[in-house]
Amino acid sequence: MSPLSHNASSKNRWLSSIAILMALVSLEAQASAEQPRLVVHILVDQLRTDYLEAFTPLYVDGGFKRLMSEGRYYTDAQQPFSPVDRASATATVMTGTTPSDHGIPSLKWLSRETLQPVYCVDDAKYKGLQTTDASSPVHLMTTTITDELEVTTGQFAVSYAIAPDRDMAVLMAGHVSDGAFWISDHTGSWCGTSYYGDYPKWAAVYERMEPLSARIGSMTWKPIYDTGKAAFHYFENIAFGQETNFSHSFSDASRVRQFKTSALVNEEVLQFVTRCVEGSYLGRDRVPDLLSIGLYAGNYEHRSARLAPSELQDTYVRLDRVIYQLLAVLDQVFGKDGAFVVLSSTGYSDVNGGETDQKNYRIATGNFSMDRASMLLNMYLSAAYGQAQYIEGTCGNHIYLNHKLLEQRQLRLDEVLARCEDFMSQMSGVRAVYTAHNLALGAWDKKMSRISAGWNRERSGDLVIDVSPGWQVTATDGSTYVHPGTAYYSYPLFVLGPQVAAERITTPILTTAIAPTLARSLRIRAPNGSTEPPLVLQ
Repeated sequence: MSPLSHNASSKNRWLSSIAILMALVSLEAQASAEQPRLVVHILVDQLRTDYLEAFTPLYVDGGFKRLMSEGRYYTDAQQPFSPVDRASATATVMTGTTPSDHGIPSLKWLSRETLQPVYCVDDAKYKGLQTTDASSPVHLMTTTITDELEVTTGQFAVSYAIAPDRDMAVLMAGHVSDGAFWISDHTGSWCGTSYYGDYPKWAAVYERMEPLSARIGSMTWKPIYDTGKAAFHYFENIAFGQETNFSHSFSDASRVRQFKTSALVNEEVLQFVTRCVEGSYLGRDRVPDLLSIGLYAGNYEHRSARLAPSELQDTYVRLDRVIYQLLAVLDQVFGKDGAFVVLSSTGYSDVNGGETDQKNYRIATGNFSMDRASMLLNMYLSAAYGQAQYIEGTCGNHIYLNHKLLEQRQLRLDEVLARCEDFMSQMSGVRAVYTAHNLALGAWDKKMSRISAGWNRERSGDLVIDVSPGWQVTATDGSTYVHPGTAYYSYPLFVLGPQVAAERITTPILTTAIAPTLARSLRIRAPNGSTEPPLVLQ
């Protein structure tokens, strides 16, 4: 390197350092009683407003009751796309945009290169920490609120994401973070990914002193309140004596997966979060930091509320106590106005009841097999265009066509898709078929708009099968997807912090407004794909 280029390089580094220092000075100058040292975003999987309010008589003071009385409470926060699952919802909340832009349409999709399912945070380039799962946010196509904070502060900000599941933790952490941590499905250990660096000392201390993997076999989940004697019962079948007290232990091969759908998982997350708050540098200086926390409010082993009402009720009761303890820790460490807290839901819920359950009540239902449907579609296309394998594969309710074959045979994709749409629409249980051609052109009604927003050009299928209400889709891997029908559920959003006016707001809002709202509280720009303005909090 020449002396001239060396001097230029040194000068550039010096100017970069000055720019970062000026940014930090600017952030400190902006810091006031209005700006918290720590922003905490709590994302609760499947938290519903109706259940949240139904169990209020069982809550302690200082948990959900505090959020309702002291915070800004939006009762109806909706995802602007469909279908919604944990991964697509998490990415949407953190980026402020929909899967069509951020690139995470679902937990899994089919790779056109390998014809194998792709898990949304799999990345063989980065080894796992305390796990064999290799992970990164490589498939995330836009910035997250965490990214924007780290970029603005030159990575002087501290940011962590902690959740029961790998997809939620990594997608909350984004491209730039100090760490993402989740519970390994295989061992029960708290693990991470080398993408974000080394396993931190505070986490290593927790794993050495209080490992979940050593405790889980002796844990038992029983209800806090005796459902046979308690005066309050939300579900009728508990009140009428059709449900007894439950007791669940976690000792067989699927113990970790079962544990992660129990109310006890939130208490485990709380312990790990507490160790993070006490042992890391979160909120220790004037540069604002971000802590993202994932919790669970679904039912045990994804059962319906009819089949496991006591478990669902106890999940909300225990979740309330976890929120109470978490807020108490934040108050103790940072002061009552030291943290800005946003609690939101993933904005979807497991559908109550499946095909067998509905048949017992003579409700219209059925099972749509993706294997059978793709086989019949390939036979139809072979009859029309000549014998060949036109279907590359399926994933969920998506069908992927063989584009190379269509090009070789000089077949127009839009014409083939039109034939597929006509053929598939005649199958039993099919409500509608959406093609890549129509979805790429844009929406012409509200339903189409939501489907289009949830469809990604690079990762979604060429055909999206929308089955009739009451029907379920059986995917090629044996998993099932139950159509939610037209039932409308409300999902909550709470904002608690300095300069936030307490109010209950029933006007519907979109979850894409959460990231811009967090950005405003942090005094940074919103993620680069965000589309909504921040919420008005005063």
